[in-house]
Amino acid sequence: MFKVIRTGTNRLDIEMSGKLNAQEVKIAMDELTSNSENIKNGKLLYDVIDFRFPSIGGIATEFSVLPAVFELLRKFDRTAILTDKRWLKKLSELEGLLYPGLEIKAYSRNQRAEAEVWLES
Repeated sequence: MFKVIRTGTNRLDIEMSGKLNAQEVKIAMDELTSNSENIKNGKLLYDVIDFRFPSIGGIATEFSVLPAVFELLRKFDRTAILTDKRWLKKLSELEGLLYPGLEIKAYSRNQRAEAEVWLES
């Protein structure tokens, strides 16, 4: 499951759970693209409810849309990741080093309020 909710003029909330296949990755990208229209200096709150690696087809699709992902991420300057997986927190913050202009900070899922304060600060 991948759900995108526009919660303000410059904020998207994303919920992800389970294993995504190629079709679901494509749908997720379409949702992200359409919901991020006209966003500048955006904020993302990414709630990883139950992480599972995508299917092989999903991974292939992710690689095929990487240029679009890079373009999309230019619209955002902060991302808060909510996850209870320690390794995913570390990986998320490392990933932030790969995207100039995008700051990524990871929180435990029970720290949603703190994450939202940081996003808006």
